[in-house]
Amino acid sequence: MSDTTYGLVALGDSDRAVSTADEDIRGYDVKDAAGDDVGTVDDLLIDEAENRVRFLVVASGGFLGLGEHKSFLPVDAVTGVGDGEVHIGQPRGRLVGAPAYDPSLVNERDYGESVYGYYGYTPFWSPGYAYPRYPYYG
Repeated sequence: MSDTTYGLVALGDSDRAVSTADEDIRGYDVKDAAGDDVGTVDDLLIDEAENRVRFLVVASGGFLGLGEHKSFLPVDAVTGVGDGEVHIGQPRGRLVGAPAYDPSLVNERDYGESVYGYYGYTPFWSPGYAYPRYPYYG
């Protein structure tokens, strides 16, 4: 069994709130590196100890919630935010083939490492990790 090394909670399932309404990107459209539609930000996973967003939960496909696929995307992938859109530095196909979001595993180190490794980012608990600059506005 893997070590639980952090306490992530979905913003929508917590009593926490973002600082300002402008910083709440839930419901924003997600665009890939080429500007193509990928999905929608379904929720944000918050690190309770450091009070920082660590992952986006991105919903794609489906109709009225049926057949919808949810992906787990490190906040490090975000390259820009504005006008109701979140831009990521990954191609659409990469997100489509990503490990599925599994709320029962979000705090498992092995699962987190597999997600970070899939996208090619350093896990936030690694020595020398630097949180992405916020806001991500260009």
